[in-house]
Amino acid sequence: MKTDHSDHFENNVAILVDCDNVSPDILEYAQRKAAQFGRIVLRRGYGNHSTLANKWQEALVRLAFAPCLQYQYASGKNTSDMALALDALEALFDERIDTFCIVTSDSDFTCLCRKLRERGATVCIVGEEKTPDALRNACDQFSIWEQEPPLKDEKKSDAPPSSEKQGSPAKGRPLFVVRAVSQLGNETSEGKVSLAELGQYLKRADPAFSPKSYGHTSLLNMLKTYDLLAVSKENGGHWVKPANKSTLAKKAAPDKAQHGTPEQAACPTE
Repeated sequence: MKTDHSDHFENNVAILVDCDNVSPDILEYAQRKAAQFGRIVLRRGYGNHSTLANKWQEALVRLAFAPCLQYQYASGKNTSDMALALDALEALFDERIDTFCIVTSDSDFTCLCRKLRERGATVCIVGEEKTPDALRNACDQFSIWEQEPPLKDEKKSDAPPSSEKQGSPAKGRPLFVVRAVSQLGNETSEGKVSLAELGQYLKRADPAFSPKSYGHTSLLNMLKTYDLLAVSKENGGHWVKPANKSTLAKKAAPDKAQHGTPEQAACPTE
């Protein structure tokens, strides 16, 4: 069922969110992490009526997650956890999913992680600092999400630029591209990512992404305009990496790995 990164076939990925346990602000970060593993084919958020009807509604709708409403049949009983676990096992036994990204800080999912891995699935947990060690150690990869203030001009820079003149869009350098290079590069020994892999990742993380929306004829031409990225041609292909890792690390938001090692998961402004 699983495939190698060099394969022509991508892993199928599921993002299952324990909405009763985490903030909706975590959702975009979790989607970026999940996109590293392959094609996201299942997006579901689980919660009770008060959770899904209020703070989570906008986030789930905007990112096209299916809301899975669970009623409480008795006071103090969390039926959302049970529904998430059952759906995960069903998807595993149906051989629809290779990698599960479970978004929670609840240690009750430790057993589910063990069972999924025993059956050959890869499990990624995205949680908060409060996540217990048992849950961190039960998965293949644990990523800490932390609430941070937005980077200066990030929202403006990430949006497609307005046209300088009719029919000719201004050239833009969206910040999430730098963030993507940093995130993918952290998974390699040389800290760089191929142009093809980066392009696939950007489309998985944001299906609407297109260099033409930012005034560039191709992704390669777009990357060459970044001061913070270095593009090289090796072995018949193009590769990209942060131009100055020390500078990027200072400006980037921290993303701690399972053992507390910071990753350069965010990006600086330009």
